[in-house]
Amino acid sequence: MLTVKSLSASYGESEVLHGLDLTVQPGEIVAIMGRNGMGKTTFMKTLMGIMPEKTGDVTVAETPVTGMKSHQRVANGIAYVPQGRMIFSAMTVQENVETGLTVTGQSKVPDDIYELFPVLLEMKDRRGGNLSGGQQQQLAIARALASNPKVLLLDEPTEGIQPSIIREMARTLRKIRDEKGLSIVVSEQVLSFALDVADRVMVIENGTFVHDSPRAGIDEAKVSKFLSV
Repeated sequence: MLTVKSLSASYGESEVLHGLDLTVQPGEIVAIMGRNGMGKTTFMKTLMGIMPEKTGDVTVAETPVTGMKSHQRVANGIAYVPQGRMIFSAMTVQENVETGLTVTGQSKVPDDIYELFPVLLEMKDRRGGNLSGGQQQQLAIARALASNPKVLLLDEPTEGIQPSIIREMARTLRKIRDEKGLSIVVSEQVLSFALDVADRVMVIENGTFVHDSPRAGIDEAKVSKFLSV
């Protein structure tokens, strides 16, 4: 569903991603773990076309999206929930979700999105800025799902969210995968969340993947070492 080959990216002269390869199967959830500054967010932004690729190819299903602008990638099936959520705080919950519909040609938010996030239905006329951090994260995911994606990218979704909500989020993401058949790539520093949600865990260090393991056989101590400063 998502194929990344030899992907590299630079800030100016400084290369920060070094020839990354990743294949995500339909319905697979992959967690990309690493400390701050190791390349997780840059990788997400490059997949999304916010940062240009220096070399390499990105394919969604059978469609090459390399070189496309962000909105074109959305139209071809990638949705992105950025770090910090980036919801529109002055707009209502409903208006926020509707901004995700622009590439689908629909004007009404599909009911199944509110079924996944009942709290958003209750609050659909409230301003996004009045929601809690956990509710804003649900709103950001709902907005991404409104574009009817094949691949959902989430950048550090647990940041600033309390543990009970983190567990709930893991359940919701698995439900989204099961009901919609989505592939999900999530960047994360919280190992417990990654083990809760992912089928596979990868570790990025200094712009290179240094570990790749199915959740079932994961060496937690080894992954924890990569994550500790």
